Amino acid sequence: MKKMHELKEEFRKIYETSENSTEGMLSISEWLAKSSSVFTKSCQTIRNWFGEIISYFERRTTNGVVEGINNKLKLIKRRAYGLRNFRNFWVRSMLSWHLVC
Repeated sequence: MKKMHELKEEFRKIYETSENSTEGMLSISEWLAKSSSVFTKSCQTIRNWFGEIISYFERRTTNGVVEGINNKLKLIKRRAYGLRNFRNFWVRSMLSWHLVC
């Protein structure tokens, strides 16, 4: 458990301290080599999405805002069950973001 926690904290620190994509790529590669025996599935997921993960170090942005919007739209869709048409869904969506229709 202790080793897992230390590796997790080390991974978080990579995002805080890496200055550019090259440094981030090297740090994550080293981390993957150290932690693949402990975090087998997680390491495989990181390898599968390596390019996308490294792009964070170039732009310092994530898709968190888009994920939040998608989540809110899904919530509106669930609440809007039974609305008669798309226009009503659109109006409900705009009102949720306090936008004028």
